[in-house]
Amino acid sequence: MPIDPSMAIKGISGGPEWSIGSVDGTATAAPTQGSSFGSMLGNQISALEQGQNQAADASRALADGTATDPAQAVIAVERAQLSMQLASQMRTKGVEALQDIFHTQV
Repeated sequence: MPIDPSMAIKGISGGPEWSIGSVDGTATAAPTQGSSFGSMLGNQISALEQGQNQAADASRALADGTATDPAQAVIAVERAQLSMQLASQMRTKGVEALQDIFHTQV
């Protein structure tokens, strides 16, 4: 089984036990004590939007014939598609979890 470099396990040095890299594959800083779920979600949505915009620019450059490397344009579009699929699946799982909570009888 290959090792996923986007997941880093930290020691017992007072920091978080684990952190996961961002959707676009770049390293992210560990969440600070004051950061909220809403701000982290907003940051990831803006990163998703930025990836979608980069893919649109790359595909536009490919269509115009101004792209220097067509492979990079294809990679950008595929990365944006996978990021959107991941976000969609996470949204679906979140909605299903909320529905399960609402249907729980007390």
